[in-house]
Amino acid sequence: MGKPKVISLYSGAGGLDYGFEAADFDTAVAVEMNRDSCATLRANRTWPVIERDILKVPSAEIMEVARVKKGEAAVLIGGPPCQPFSKAGYWSKGDSLRLDDPRAATLGAYLRVLQDTTPAAFLLENVEGLAYRGKDEGLKLLLDAIAVINKKTKSNYQPKFQVLNAADYGVPQLRKRVLMIAARDGREFRFPEPTHRDPALQDDLFSERQPYRTAWDALADVGPEKGEAIELTGRWADLLASIPEGHNYLWHTDRMGGLPLFGWRRRYWSFLLKLAKHLPSWTVQAQPGPAIGPFHWQNRKLSMRELCRIQTFPDDVKITGSRTEMQRQVGNAVPSLLGEVVARAIKSQLLGLRAARTALRLLPPVRLPIPAPERLRAVPKRFKEMEGKHSAHPGTGKGTSALARYDEVAPPL
Repeated sequence: MGKPKVISLYSGAGGLDYGFEAADFDTAVAVEMNRDSCATLRANRTWPVIERDILKVPSAEIMEVARVKKGEAAVLIGGPPCQPFSKAGYWSKGDSLRLDDPRAATLGAYLRVLQDTTPAAFLLENVEGLAYRGKDEGLKLLLDAIAVINKKTKSNYQPKFQVLNAADYGVPQLRKRVLMIAARDGREFRFPEPTHRDPALQDDLFSERQPYRTAWDALADVGPEKGEAIELTGRWADLLASIPEGHNYLWHTDRMGGLPLFGWRRRYWSFLLKLAKHLPSWTVQAQPGPAIGPFHWQNRKLSMRELCRIQTFPDDVKITGSRTEMQRQVGNAVPSLLGEVVARAIKSQLLGLRAARTALRLLPPVRLPIPAPERLRAVPKRFKEMEGKHSAHPGTGKGTSALARYDEVAPPL
């Protein structure tokens, strides 16, 4: 018997697919419209790739390329970058649900493929607004759509969803993803219990879970390739070396230990954000500006191999394209280790197959001892002209951007 077959939509650079591969699944087809992402997939694996907009790819073609008939695929996976769920007009109710309505876009395409292929299970990832309390109209619409699919296909998908923090499962990165999972035969899915914890939490001191994997665990034995452009550029490049590991621009406010160069919370959290060796990485960005981290503790950009390590891609994976495109591909991906954890659970709970009892293949090793933090440098003279009293952010909904959105009430500051 061959490996369980996966139909992968919105595959990107393959983050989820590498996780399912590590759990002994086989990607039978990957559908992705971005040229650089498709080049990355083809450079690393022999998975069949359909390089087109999913809205223009018939489900019959997907099944033909995957060499599966309706009902034969083990899992449909993908994270549609869907429109805001609050736009309820994108959907109609009842049996006339218009999954091919172009206004429904990517989420509708995912549901259309689910209806046409009826896999044994599905995983829907990163649905915008899905888990926000008090804003559950999107979840209701999605559940309505799946109920219609059940009626039309005589399936019994009973979706379960949960917000998972990748660090809780051994990924050396604080990154939250929303996952929805269901089985065609109605089997109930139970999300895996976290295996790792934040060692700083006092109420978790006696937990049997392991401490979070750290940036040092991920990056200790890798670095930039020869000639790789990892130097910082731009106005703020020289200031990063004066910020301690694990801190950001807030270090240089009147509430921290640096110079008062900025107002408290007047910038994005990731502005001049630096990794700490003893902590997990913060979320890798897909489209960072020149001063947006996380940055390496050696006061430079993270190399592409380092970014892949933080995302727990297999070490044999190489990202293709320009630096901007490579960052976009890696930053948009699901951490592969999280995919492996969930794939093992799907395999044992929903497919009735024996999951591997061996250690997770993509889990970074613990690397001890962790070296001391890097020594700080002095603030360059040109920044000292900014030293002085800076006002703090006035609070949620009261900043410049928020007020600008309501200019009929108050003009922008």
